[in-house]
Amino acid sequence: MQSQEASVRRVGDRVRESREALIEELVRDTRAQIGALDHDAAARSLLEASITENIVAAINYLRQGIDPDLLEAPTAALAYARFLAQRDVPQSALIRAYRIGHQRFLDHVFALLDELPAAERVPVCVELVRRSARFIDLICEQIGRTYERERDRWVASRSGVRQQWVTDLLGGRPVDRAAAERALRYPLDAVHIACTLWPAGRMTSFDLVAAVDDVRAHAVSVLRARAALLVPTDEHEARLWLALPTAGPAHFAAPEGSSLHAAIGRPAPGLTGFRTSARQAAQVREILGTRLGSGAGAAPLWVHYDEAAPVALMAGDLPAVRDFVAASLGALAAAGPRAAVLRDTLRTFLTHHRSHAATAQAMSLHRNSIQYRVHRATSLLPRGDDSLADDFNVRAALLAVHWLGDAALGADP
Repeated sequence: MQSQEASVRRVGDRVRESREALIEELVRDTRAQIGALDHDAAARSLLEASITENIVAAINYLRQGIDPDLLEAPTAALAYARFLAQRDVPQSALIRAYRIGHQRFLDHVFALLDELPAAERVPVCVELVRRSARFIDLICEQIGRTYERERDRWVASRSGVRQQWVTDLLGGRPVDRAAAERALRYPLDAVHIACTLWPAGRMTSFDLVAAVDDVRAHAVSVLRARAALLVPTDEHEARLWLALPTAGPAHFAAPEGSSLHAAIGRPAPGLTGFRTSARQAAQVREILGTRLGSGAGAAPLWVHYDEAAPVALMAGDLPAVRDFVAASLGALAAAGPRAAVLRDTLRTFLTHHRSHAATAQAMSLHRNSIQYRVHRATSLLPRGDDSLADDFNVRAALLAVHWLGDAALGADP
């Protein structure tokens, strides 16, 4: 028995040495197999944190022989369960992720048993299956209780009720529109503009509520909105819809001193517009999540869909975006601050109809500096100046790097 315990501990030591590869593989497989868990940048970040802490806990469980009755689900795993409950992601998706994790963990462990004496492999294999199954059962039980408690609390709250109605409206299922309007106190026959709001830095839930309400009041005043619908997505994010008095362009900037990021959709009419504008805001939110996650500063960003629409259509496939950027920009797609300055100058130059004077004014630089930068930037393009003969691809690639940051250059988001 002591020999078996020692063998299990040695296997735990080997898993610890290779845990980074295991975590990376498990995150990738979970996202690929469970679409509900691959929603946006925030969800992916929490998923990775949950998987990381669960793997570390499982390794410690094997190495230290921890009493199963003393096992506690990791903090990140509990936080992720609450997050999914607030986002209306089915509990079955969460539990399935643990089953996939269990299978991948065992596959990884079994590949490390070759160094054991042949006589020990089968008993150790059986013991590893028994212990890991016990670990998963106990963790899933705690995770499930946390999810159910948070779901009950969220739905019972006024915010949760609004969130449920909004989820039904956005889901495309048949909905009693009159009942939804009464519950939400919001007209669905209006022209809608939607935005997603989240903190640019650390912020308490109390401060977040106050900041979001400031944005609501500011937007209602600037756009002369008929009504506003404010619905928390979770503890760290909120959605805002505004019912506009007329159709047409609707642009509003951040209120002074705001510490929130905002992703804003186009205005559009009716229930279809309610859904479309929200989807566009979510796409911009995804882009900004990638950009901020790739190392950009946390200063508040307010981005309308029209500013980033081409990138929004591309951003669902980052590997394809990176290939496109590399092919379109050539050496100008290099990492580093110098290349970034040249890209920004060329993007501004093309936006201002290739006017050196207008670009110099927009960037507060001398015209000669703009001319030098543009010449240097175009010299790095795959076909030099000829790359701008039909500049659509170059423009699109520069826009992708502008909004996605280093993630579009091949760095991990």
